Amino acid sequence: MARLLYIESSPRKERSASIEAARTFISEYERTHPEDVVEILDLWATHLPEFDGHVIDSKYVILHGLEHTEEQRRAWKAVEDVIAQFTGADKYLLSLPMWNFGIPYKLKHYLDVIVQPGYTFSFSPEEGYKGLMTGKPIATIYARGGAYGSGTGAESYDLQKAYLEHILTFIGFSDFQTILVEPTLVSPEAKEKIMEAASEQAKAVAAGF
Repeated sequence: MARLLYIESSPRKERSASIEAARTFISEYERTHPEDVVEILDLWATHLPEFDGHVIDSKYVILHGLEHTEEQRRAWKAVEDVIAQFTGADKYLLSLPMWNFGIPYKLKHYLDVIVQPGYTFSFSPEEGYKGLMTGKPIATIYARGGAYGSGTGAESYDLQKAYLEHILTFIGFSDFQTILVEPTLVSPEAKEKIMEAASEQAKAVAAGF
């Protein structure tokens, strides 16, 4: 039995193209992997620790190889709990809209919590930076109002996919399955065809995931 962690980062819910494609993915995944468990993490319904006070102090204590005080240890546990949920999964599904050519701030906050030395990456003078999240597959669903994929001429504006894959690669992911839902700011008829194509792709990826 494997555990699939689905990280949802759009607040639009029923109006979200990324979530619609993700729900199709999950439905097909559950049909084709009945023995597996799917866990949903809605970032808009999740309290993430803020990096201030004892939390940020705790991070620098780790960076300098020192010991936490009791207050720092209690504060850092909230970070460790989020990381443990993430690292404990076997497979990952992320869905996200493009905001200002990048990613939603809720997802950036989540990444800032889980990308920590000694947990999801390591560093040594001999090896440099080394990702620890190796050997696990990850599927990403990107929704954007415009078209920024290969051949559009607007690829340089895409800091959504570029950033997410960069940071995920940094912590060790290499097996990416990508589903693009674009452009969504079109006529209802055109959007319906785009969503149909995304749905078929989501089903295909989920079945073999």
